[in-house]
Amino acid sequence: MPKFLVQRWHGMHIVWAMVLVLLLTVALAWYEWVLGLIGLLLGGAIGVYSILAERAFRKDLNDYVLTLSHRIKGVANDVIGTLPFGIIVYNEDKEVQWHNSYISALIGRSTVIGVSLAELFPGVTVPAKEKDASKLETTLNGRIYELLFRQQERMLYVKDVTEHWTLAKKYEDEKLALGIVMLDNLEEVAQGMDEQQRAIMLSKVAGEITEWANKYGLFLRRLSSDKYMVVTNQLALKQLEQSRFELLDEVRELTMNLKLPLTLSIGFASGSDSVVELGQLSQGSLDIALGRGGDQAVVKFGQRQSFYGGKSNAVEKRTRVRARVISHALRDLMKESENIIVMGHKMPDMDAIGAAIGVVKAAQQFGKEAFIVLEGINPAIQKMMDMLREDEKLYRRFISPEQALGMTSKRSLAVVVDTHRASMVAEPRLLQLTDRIVLVDHHRRSEEFIDDAVLVYMEPYASSTCELVTELLQYIHERVVLDLREATALLAGITVDTKNFALRTGSRTFEAASFLRRNGADPILIQRMLKEDLEEYIKKAEIIQHAEMYREHIAIAVADTGKPIPQLLIAQAADTLLNMTGIKASFVIGMRPDGQVGISARSLGQINVQVVMERLGGGGHLSNAACQMQGKTVQEVAATLKQVLKEFEGKEGILE
Repeated sequence: MPKFLVQRWHGMHIVWAMVLVLLLTVALAWYEWVLGLIGLLLGGAIGVYSILAERAFRKDLNDYVLTLSHRIKGVANDVIGTLPFGIIVYNEDKEVQWHNSYISALIGRSTVIGVSLAELFPGVTVPAKEKDASKLETTLNGRIYELLFRQQERMLYVKDVTEHWTLAKKYEDEKLALGIVMLDNLEEVAQGMDEQQRAIMLSKVAGEITEWANKYGLFLRRLSSDKYMVVTNQLALKQLEQSRFELLDEVRELTMNLKLPLTLSIGFASGSDSVVELGQLSQGSLDIALGRGGDQAVVKFGQRQSFYGGKSNAVEKRTRVRARVISHALRDLMKESENIIVMGHKMPDMDAIGAAIGVVKAAQQFGKEAFIVLEGINPAIQKMMDMLREDEKLYRRFISPEQALGMTSKRSLAVVVDTHRASMVAEPRLLQLTDRIVLVDHHRRSEEFIDDAVLVYMEPYASSTCELVTELLQYIHERVVLDLREATALLAGITVDTKNFALRTGSRTFEAASFLRRNGADPILIQRMLKEDLEEYIKKAEIIQHAEMYREHIAIAVADTGKPIPQLLIAQAADTLLNMTGIKASFVIGMRPDGQVGISARSLGQINVQVVMERLGGGGHLSNAACQMQGKTVQEVAATLKQVLKEFEGKEGILE
């Protein structure tokens, strides 16, 4: 019996009470011994009764405690056995030592003691011991169970979460998704059509889009003659992604008989609870699709961004209205700026240098100081820089990144040419020093983008950034006169990026070249800059010698020479491989002097090398792309490239 209960019967209060009775009895006997004897007998009877009552209390209490313990033990066993989740106790060998009846009902066996956890839950690995508790999910008999491991006690709780998982999935599937469908080259296609022909064409396309919306249960609302809004949920959006947006091909094939096929650009967004934010994200996705050349769909799903389509090259804009508008906006920005800082991408090529020189020339028309950020001279521009060095006034416009940081202020205008990725510019810190940023580029837009630019001129149809800058020069001032070296540098950028006007050329490319030629551009000087040394030609031949064929039409050359190879030589080897019979795409991999592994990718348009390079962290055009990778050998990069090609094989936008 607990001590506190014993003290209730043998505490000091009982002792003092018995002592008091004894003293009163003695006092009573002093006056009358008969009464004292009677009092003594009564006091003794009370004492005996108290002892007997205490013994009876102890017995009843012990019996009650024993009964209560038995009841509690029985209730505990019953509760554990009927819990709505399973409990398993396992040993160090991951074998079951004990389990409740829930596990028996789940497995369909009366007992699974001695059975390993791997056999009970195939495909589930018990977490490491250092983890106190961890959760996993598994599927048994068509239902989903959550497994909670408690390693310190070596216990496993098994809970059926099928209803919760189904409800959560339904909630996710029914979340709102917004999209915008745009006819991205309607004006170019409709030129020369009368109203009847235009109406018939738009009616066919509208019917195709409506049929597509009905097929996937989308709410479609026409916003204008070339734009539609789509409202749906995430489940339907996932189905659209699985179909890889077949509407792109259907509309293109529907208008294939026209001189110029009509193409669509689609932007979708989901994953946000704010309708306003979804609208902004869907418009941003559409802008990316247009910036990548159109004829494709871009889906922004939370943090994930996916691209579909992109088979065709960007359609050349036949009017220069946008070039004129951009040139006027650039003119106003230059006039309001204290100075102009121009920079291209790291390891610049002739297109970046030529475009930068064109921007400097534009700034000089308004009496503004303009400089070009250049960090070292690489082999790709060595001969061009030798030519520019002859013009001391022009050559002084090239400054180092450190000098540029000292010159840049809030009133400076930063012009980025030939790239739109902040991580690729010559000096990324410059973008933090001013809010006045202008972007001029001809590459297809990637996920990374300089979002805070006040003026963006991105045209993927253009052959080069030099072509875009040349057009701007024709509108930015009433009369722009280029000297020989300035015009030659711009024409050299166009010549290099078009492979001597063989690839990605349009009518506006030749118009820009004609303007430069009229201003004194020297093609002979360009050919001298593009001449190869015999030693470099031999090195290129050695790289090509190690080329191997992948899937019959793709050539992959790994330059594992043990010596660094300039990026220019890697690109030239890729160009040369593409000229071989039967090759639709070429990839050349080599270790560059800066320690990075460079990949140059080329194609004839049937294989989209841009998305392949984007997967590896690079970018570019559908037929001309590249990337750089750090911390890997050329063999490891080659293995990674083959894995990416294997994943992309047969996907839309990669192989036609």
